Amino acid sequence: MTDDHAGHVMDAIAAALGRLPRSPIMHYPSERGLEYEDVTFPSADGVPLEGWFLPAPGSSRLVIVNHPMYFTRSGLPAHLEPWKSIWGPSGNDIEVDFTHDLAILHRAGYNVLTYDLRSHGLSGTGNGGIASARIFEARDVLGSLRYVAARPDTRDMAVGLFSRCLGFNATLYAMTLDPRAFANVRCLAGPQPVTEEIILGRVLAVAGVHADPDELERRVRLATGIGFAARAPQTWARQCTVPTYVYQVRDDVLTVPEDVQTIFENIPVADKRLSWIEDSTIRWDGYLEFQRRPEPVLDWFAAHLSP
Repeated sequence: MTDDHAGHVMDAIAAALGRLPRSPIMHYPSERGLEYEDVTFPSADGVPLEGWFLPAPGSSRLVIVNHPMYFTRSGLPAHLEPWKSIWGPSGNDIEVDFTHDLAILHRAGYNVLTYDLRSHGLSGTGNGGIASARIFEARDVLGSLRYVAARPDTRDMAVGLFSRCLGFNATLYAMTLDPRAFANVRCLAGPQPVTEEIILGRVLAVAGVHADPDELERRVRLATGIGFAARAPQTWARQCTVPTYVYQVRDDVLTVPEDVQTIFENIPVADKRLSWIEDSTIRWDGYLEFQRRPEPVLDWFAAHLSP
């Protein structure tokens, strides 16, 4: 690859982080026969967030669901353009429909709140649309906790968090910002946390680009104002205060297992678990794992959210 090509790819990555491209809401809970309420609530800094609340009458347990970057509460149509061309080179050109996850959680007896993080889906644009590697998005996690604490029908519920990728890292950082907000949170399930520097390097490698990491960081910082050192979830993991279940595609082409292992090891709670998904290199398989084999996550929630 030429230097010009490498520079073009790095500029495209930096531009996407500087102004997140949105994907659409493609599916709704009603497609799974679920009753739901359209809700809106403010992030901790006032950005309006759009979501769904699925009531489970008679249940005192609630799961708040957070999505990965570039996704929405409904998933990602990566089988369609332009997402197919973006993610296809890494093998991730398959659709992810998260409404199946909502149905599984609801059938298991949980109230569910899911929403679009800032600058995703139908939620408001925050911080100029910058992807902050979970720093600003942590305010959305705090907003969701404040919302359920204020609703008369959810304020006394036992809360579990199901936070994927961006949502997981944002949850960790939210714990550093306001640990008291997690007083009623009993547990966390966190599929596929990742360090931004590593996943961006792997995206370049998949594209056949051999780029200087310092040059990539320079361009990302010019686009976002945030360097790689400030985007490291290993540090935030040390502030985790709740039982945590992490799972990850071991041979995920967009990361390395050592990154996830380090994040997990830095979580200081005794009640934690790490599981590996084998025989795949496709990151999206980690997001589809719950639909295919829901028992480990359901068992985790049942053990920590039962009366």
